Amino acid sequence: MTSISQDESSIKSDTPDTYRPGAVWVIKIGSSVLTANGRGLDVALIGDLVDQMVEVRKSGVQIVLVSSGAVAEGMTRLGLKVRPASLHMLQAAAAVGQMGLIQVYESHFQRHNLHTAQVLLTHDDLRSRERYLNARNTLKNLLSLDVIPVVNENDTVVTDEIRFGDNDTLAALVANLIGASTVVLLTDQKGLFTSNPDKHAEAKLIPSAMSADPLLNKVAGSGGALGQGGMLTKVNAARMAARSGASTVIASGREACCVSQLIQGRITGTLIKSESDLLVARKQWLAALPAQGVLHLDAGAARVIRDHGRSLLGVGIKALSGDFTRGDVVSCVDEFGVELARGLINYSAQEAERLCGQPSSEIEKIVGYVGDDEIIHRDNLVLLA
Repeated sequence: MTSISQDESSIKSDTPDTYRPGAVWVIKIGSSVLTANGRGLDVALIGDLVDQMVEVRKSGVQIVLVSSGAVAEGMTRLGLKVRPASLHMLQAAAAVGQMGLIQVYESHFQRHNLHTAQVLLTHDDLRSRERYLNARNTLKNLLSLDVIPVVNENDTVVTDEIRFGDNDTLAALVANLIGASTVVLLTDQKGLFTSNPDKHAEAKLIPSAMSADPLLNKVAGSGGALGQGGMLTKVNAARMAARSGASTVIASGREACCVSQLIQGRITGTLIKSESDLLVARKQWLAALPAQGVLHLDAGAARVIRDHGRSLLGVGIKALSGDFTRGDVVSCVDEFGVELARGLINYSAQEAERLCGQPSSEIEKIVGYVGDDEIIHRDNLVLLA
């Protein structure tokens, strides 16, 4: 019998507020919550969760929904009793199930006069800088239009080599993508326990922990102390989200008010907190990426970036080097060759070269389309000197 020792109880810590107006939450709902004991989607429960998410939105928090359940719904629609073993049959079930899944969400959100948008991603979409930037812009634009993005892995085209593997990981990556403050992982467990509650009566719910605490692996590890069936993936996802500055809540999606109570700072589950501030963590992530090119700035541009942290405009660039595309990381150096900053560039090397020394008002005329006014926006720029 395994239980956490007195020393290990230090995994608990104070629970901070998880709500602040203007924040973005990524809410992931697992198949174990969405499905009604193998009978397809639990439409009534989904309706209740939608009502709670709408309540959260009315409090000033934006929501991106990451939803499992497509394969399970597809199996029900196709009359399959056993989960397919082949990838191609899983892809077919997912394609059929996505129709039902998005229909249920759309109908429930429509009760509140809200629209949903289906966003299907693969790992390649988040590894490629250009596609990463496009996905981020799409999600942010949907949020600005008061649309609820419903994100899932694009099961119909992925292969074993590029699968996210689970939607917990996908939720953490989406949190990084859009700069979310909180990830909510809804499952059939009440949270993370000191030992397996199905086997050990003395198991206690862990209300909160820091993401770097090594004891998390011990209590969530598969096969060893706990083996809670997927809890380790949730801990790993929480750590991934924490690197972007987001905290994670693991809770039961079948508990009453499991989502809506979060806006009051009440958590019936486990909170895994990030050690870093959201902005600091994102800047650290950006600074660690290798530069694909170099922008040589004039004295004025170098000064406003160094002293005021402003965006970089084309008029302040004297020359550039390297072969990069939109969304790549580039280095910004002053007239003495000292690296001042790194950032995600909004134009390719060929386009940026034509924009050197030019005002933003000339961008459309020069490159042939309406792009960003900034070569690098200040939100995507980290100072190094």
